[in-house]
Amino acid sequence: MLRKFTTALASVALLAGLTACGSSSASDDPDAPLKVAVNPVPHGDILKYVKDDLAGKAGLRLEIVTFSDYQQPNTALKEKQVTANYFQHVPFMEEFEKKSGTKLAFVAPVHLEPLGVYSKKVKSLQAVPQGATVAVPNDPANEGRSLKLLADNGLITLKPGAPASATERDVASNPRGLKFKPLKAAQLPRSLEDVDLSVINGNYAIEAGLAPNRDALAAEKAEGNPYANGIVTLPEDKDDPRVKKLVQLLQGPEVKKYVEDKYKGSVLIAS
Repeated sequence: MLRKFTTALASVALLAGLTACGSSSASDDPDAPLKVAVNPVPHGDILKYVKDDLAGKAGLRLEIVTFSDYQQPNTALKEKQVTANYFQHVPFMEEFEKKSGTKLAFVAPVHLEPLGVYSKKVKSLQAVPQGATVAVPNDPANEGRSLKLLADNGLITLKPGAPASATERDVASNPRGLKFKPLKAAQLPRSLEDVDLSVINGNYAIEAGLAPNRDALAAEKAEGNPYANGIVTLPEDKDDPRVKKLVQLLQGPEVKKYVEDKYKGSVLIAS
């Protein structure tokens, strides 16, 4: 009997321990580290600057968790391995919510990474040949975003009322007969050897040594752009004092200067 009671007690203790380890949501301890999931560039770089140069003075302890793709940061947030993430814009977040059934909270915008059209085969959009192959991101939010960029620069037109998650089916006219090749966003810089054009997300362009303001044949403008990346949490954590403190630092003048000095127009502070 005693043995059964001891075993049951041990099981309860183990379950409690696993539950505690698996949760990184809002803490009763305002001094506990704030775990934030990021992509390496520029999000990880910006957050490291905040951690090394600003957080200590503000009484904020940061723990940075780095992922190289666009899926794991939201999975980590959903599973409460982190309290916040910093890698996505609102349209991407809404697509994740729709697919996963998980509700998230976009707390505040921080910066914009202009999407750009790059090529190693043509020098201008006017020189794009008939039947050219164009690589685009394969996630719905950024595929639609890339098609809008191509439409804004006269290569295609989209149907009236085309959604933010537009696909090739929403193309109204394609006078050059462009062939679209959806790829994972991280693969787009490598696709430049194999396609005529590649529409590359800003973070992966920077990692590949490309700059939208220098190397892109066309790039997004900051004005009125809905694709600013920002801090995202679960709804119950959006008012966490540590999250609010982080947002205040990320939107402050020190980070603005850091981004302008380091990225020289390849990353823009959200207005």
